[in-house]
Amino acid sequence: MTAVFSHGRLRLYLLRLLDDGPKHGYELIRLLEERFLGLYAPSAGTIYPRLQRLEADGLVTHTAAGGRKVYEITEAGRAELRQRADEVTTLESDITASVEDLSALAGEIQTEVRGSVRDLKRELREATRQTRQTRQTRQTRWDRPAPASMSQPTPGPTPRQAPAPGGSPLLAEFDQRLAEFTVEVGALVRAGRLSDVQLRTAIRVLDGALDGLRRLLR
Repeated sequence: MTAVFSHGRLRLYLLRLLDDGPKHGYELIRLLEERFLGLYAPSAGTIYPRLQRLEADGLVTHTAAGGRKVYEITEAGRAELRQRADEVTTLESDITASVEDLSALAGEIQTEVRGSVRDLKRELREATRQTRQTRQTRQTRWDRPAPASMSQPTPGPTPRQAPAPGGSPLLAEFDQRLAEFTVEVGALVRAGRLSDVQLRTAIRVLDGALDGLRRLLR
């Protein structure tokens, strides 16, 4: 859960959303995701226990409609919102600031990813070019007729028995970098104790890098 909703503030914000009208749980999740510009979306396991607690406290009630529970704020819930109006105002300001920070962070990460993808594309193109040149050079060498002085067979493999050409040094370096990248990212994520928002952003970054590679290699 994003830090702006610590210390029971998500519970208060759910009351604030229900004050606009009855809603079912997934509608509340969607509204929260829209409020955070898609950078944060609470899970059903986060929302429904709080709705149940609000109902147990008499602040909301629910009715069944279309197989879903539709929650509605009670007069006691509205009274609590009035009593905590200053907290609600502060919470709205904190959410706005949090969205701005998350958007800036996402923009910085996207810029870094675009730069990394460009570098990776350049290195892959160079590796591909060198690999093709190496294969063409070896193929030309194999297809060349042997000199007359070498008409007698000599020990060792014939051209048809020669092993397949190996990968280029850059390809080997790519494999090593990829392995190191996987290990380092995993270590950073586990050591950093990232929030759900940061983890979602990191996943989107990885997805973007993968999409860029797919387009490059098509």
